[in-house]
Order: sequence, then structure tokens, then C-alpha cells
Amino acid sequence: MTVNWNMAEFIRSAAKPGDFPQDGLPQVVFAGRSNVGKSSVINRLLNRKNFARVGSAPGKTTHINYFLINKKLYLVDLPGYGYAKVSKQEKDRWGRLIEAWFADAHRMALGILIVDARHKPTADDCTMAEVFLASEKPFVVVANKLDKLKKSEIEPNLLRVCETLSLPDTASVISFSAEKGDGKAELISEILNRLEDQT
Repeated sequence: MTVNWNMAEFIRSAAKPGDFPQDGLPQVVFAGRSNVGKSSVINRLLNRKNFARVGSAPGKTTHINYFLINKKLYLVDLPGYGYAKVSKQEKDRWGRLIEAWFADAHRMALGILIVDARHKPTADDCTMAEVFLASEKPFVVVANKLDKLKKSEIEPNLLRVCETLSLPDTASVISFSAEKGDGKAELISEILNRLEDQT
């Protein structure tokens, strides 16, 4: 599959399951903590500055956002979990929306969990990893904010990510810097290879 990543269009923000696209195109879903740089990773993939909204305050993504890439696949941006200063009612709504998204096993072609390379993954990160692993669909962990680490910290930190998330040996972990673009080529290659495996 060849994809022109510059041909990206925002399709919709889904506030309820009835808003999810039903056209059968593969969906690559991004999950992560509110302040982990999820939108920045998507923007880096698409060579755009503010395509996926980047907020100074965590929790800007309040619906499930769909971006159509080259009319061949969707990048799906889930609401961030963890730090967002929103009401419990709103967090519960996000939770129900995300559960509804994962309820259809055919929906996801590939899961991408974004974690902060500097820190041990949180309990929420572990829960999200379990959701992805339970789906039995391909799953990639992106350790973002690589540029904030010293070279000597990278390997031990990636090992800590794998151990904390209880990842199988088959799981891919990509060290990434949304700031500088490190890991972008590897992530694009991973996405395309996984999608080709399913066609």
C-alpha cells in the first residue's frame, strides 16, 4: 500500500457511536494520556503543524476525531485519558464512547498507544495496553518525547516501558520525537506493513 500522507482531511468528530464511519476503510487508532503529545505525533506523521489540534491545556480532544488519509485509511484520535481537568461526568462520557468504539472488533486495523518515554507508564497506560492486547489486533507502542532524554537513558527507559505494560516479545516499540521527527519513518513503515498484512 502506498499512501500520500500529505493528502489528509479532517472528516468528523464523533460524539456518539452513530457518528463512526461505516465505509470499511482501515482505521488506525491512537490512544494516550492527555499530555503525552498524541496530536503532535499525528501532526508529525502528516507534515502539518496544527492539523490535529494541539492544546496548551490537556484534554482538548473531547470526541473521537477522524482524519482520512489519501482516501485509503483513517487515523482515529481518541480522547486523552488521565490529566484532563474535566468533570467526572465528562470523563465517564469519554469512557463510554471509547468502549463503544472498541466494541466492534472489525473496526480497528491497528492500535497505537503513545506513552511518555521519560516516565514509567501509568496505570491508565497499562489498562489501555490490555484493551489493545485483548483485541488481538496489531498493536504498536510509541515512546514519545525522545528528545527530552539523554542517549544513555533511552534503552533502559524503553525496557521499563515494555516491562510495565507487560508487552509480548512480538510487540513493536518505537522511540519517537514529535518535536524532531525521530521515529517517523519507522512508524509509517509499521503502519503500512501492518495494514498490508491484513489485506
